[in-house]
Amino acid sequence: MRAAELIVHTVPTLSPTDKVSTALKLMTEFHITQLPVVSEKKFIGLMSEEDLKSHGNADDTVESLKINNLFPGVHDFEHMFEVLKVASTLKLRAIPVIDDDNNYLGSVSFESLMDTLATETDILERGGILVLDIAVKDYSLAEVARIIEQNNARVLTVFAGTDPDLGRMELTVKVNTPNVQPIVQALERFNYIIKDTYQEQEFYDNLRNRYDALMNYLNV
Repeated sequence: MRAAELIVHTVPTLSPTDKVSTALKLMTEFHITQLPVVSEKKFIGLMSEEDLKSHGNADDTVESLKINNLFPGVHDFEHMFEVLKVASTLKLRAIPVIDDDNNYLGSVSFESLMDTLATETDILERGGILVLDIAVKDYSLAEVARIIEQNNARVLTVFAGTDPDLGRMELTVKVNTPNVQPIVQALERFNYIIKDTYQEQEFYDNLRNRYDALMNYLNV
């Protein structure tokens, strides 16, 4: 899914001539700590609540403050994972989306991004979870998938995290069956290290509770 498809229309924009008081009121109303500044459809930068409170008085205009225009926005064609990377790296609650001419198209809210990540992938599908500890030099997703499929299951989702210093990676695999023990035994026969497993109900309930808690927090 591309950034343009993730745009929501619940993130307001600021004009350079808006007052600080207006900007802070919008941030409070929409439960967000950053807002895009747009002038004649062009994206100028992001204004944060911290900047407004630290450097502005109520009657100052947005353009009189130093706007964080180092962030150029994500382009409309970029993938959802790139949007997530930018949001996480820069700690953004609203991620402006622009076209090649720097026209502001809208914003992706962090809340909508998390919701899309959960609902548009197989994360919330019922099944089982295996967490493997693998040497980077030995990593082969095709081999892991083959062993899983030989045990009458299929891979739904894969997440990999690598520690370059140790030369190892943690591979989390979601499969479509709650009974992961036959898969564990098969992987161990091929000398794979299984760090952890989650059965269907335990994992699903835990994930659903965490997801609901996150959504409730973002909606506060």
